[in-house]
Amino acid sequence: MNTLFDKIWDAHVVQHVDGGPDQLYIDRLYCHEVTSPQAFDGLRARGIRCFRPEKIFCMPDHNTPTEGQDRPIEDPVSKKQVDALAANAAEFGLVHYGMMDPDNGIIHVVGPEKGLSLPGMTIVCGDSHTSTHGAVGAVAFGIGTSEVEMVLASQCILQQKPRSMRIRIEGKLGKGVTAKDMALYLMSKLTTSGATGYFVEYAGSAVRSLSMEGRLTLCNLSIEMGARGGFIAPDETTFAYLKGRDYAPEGEDWDKAVEAWKKLKSDDDAVFDREVVYHAEDIRPMITYGTNPGMGTAVDGTVPTLADIPAEGRTSFGKALNYMGFQPGEKLLGKPVDYVFLGACTNGRIEDFRAFASVVAGRRKAPGIVAWLVPGSWKVRRQIEEEGLDKVLEAAGFEIRQPGCSACLAMNPDKVPAGKYCVSTSNRNFEGRQGPGSRTLLASPLTAAAAAVTGVITDPRELL
Repeated sequence: MNTLFDKIWDAHVVQHVDGGPDQLYIDRLYCHEVTSPQAFDGLRARGIRCFRPEKIFCMPDHNTPTEGQDRPIEDPVSKKQVDALAANAAEFGLVHYGMMDPDNGIIHVVGPEKGLSLPGMTIVCGDSHTSTHGAVGAVAFGIGTSEVEMVLASQCILQQKPRSMRIRIEGKLGKGVTAKDMALYLMSKLTTSGATGYFVEYAGSAVRSLSMEGRLTLCNLSIEMGARGGFIAPDETTFAYLKGRDYAPEGEDWDKAVEAWKKLKSDDDAVFDREVVYHAEDIRPMITYGTNPGMGTAVDGTVPTLADIPAEGRTSFGKALNYMGFQPGEKLLGKPVDYVFLGACTNGRIEDFRAFASVVAGRRKAPGIVAWLVPGSWKVRRQIEEEGLDKVLEAAGFEIRQPGCSACLAMNPDKVPAGKYCVSTSNRNFEGRQGPGSRTLLASPLTAAAAAVTGVITDPRELL
């Protein structure tokens, strides 16, 4: 009667504190430059080393520029953080993939693509979108800097066990509907707090039909529903994706691992604390209109009216629309946009670039559109070139940048100016998230591509 979440969590409990948290063993810790410096300082202050350095992997991604990475970073704060991570990794004997390293990229893109994230693991990072790694069948979640220090020192963490929730999506996704649309649809229904306190297992035929890249996108956005994390039970899609990757088991070890991984599923009679079911046929290409990821609608739909919003939410709804420059009840189709961003740990993988290229092929970038196309890793960038997607994109007037978090958040040079609209494949549309005063509309790579070639919000199904 156990859920998969129970099985993985309970297998990692070192000890349980009565009336308190579990001491949970962590299989993998990822460190980036923003949330780790104080954690390493804490180790120094106590005169201790990392307990299991071979379980810890470091790389900069938030502060890295996406042009001129072979030159020193100009912003002094960004440079200090990136340099500190390199120095800390060297001092404590940790694997570090620095800028221009062929294995560098966004940590949540590189982890799965190198086979560092594997089924049945517990994975943490000082970053909320660590939930991405749940796509391989792992329990993965973000932690704070003091908790990063805890894992560095002991390879364990004190953590309250979340409740379990299953979201089933049954049926077949329609034309032009992607995993990103699926996630935005769930948030529009459940709101950004609908899964608070839960760890979500995604299931159902529509989830099973997703590629590994699609699953990574879906799990990435779990945190935006308030969930502690989200994951998908491993299956043949998972095994095919992981086979032959740098850190995946090999030979007989691979065969043994797969046999064990096949047992990683919720029991047929497992009881979840909450269960919801949605139908894939109800999902259309989505776009956000407000200032949190739950404020989304079908791209061919309308902004809700005040009557559609519960009384307690109307003030914040009005404030969000005022910031975005939209009116209740209006259509978004045809609204002019200024920027398009393809990338982030949400949609910076090879499948996302294939999708974007499929729309822009034979077309031209609209005049006045600034487009940032940022692969999630150097490996993705190499794949883009190997598949000739760079030629397709260049012919349409686009250029590929160097890997990094880029315009997902205003911590590097890729900032959207105040008042400008950006159709973005990233994960958050908070006020100023992409730059002070910037206005973000979250969407899929297909919808972003449609806006890039038309200059306005466009239903991608019209261009497919």
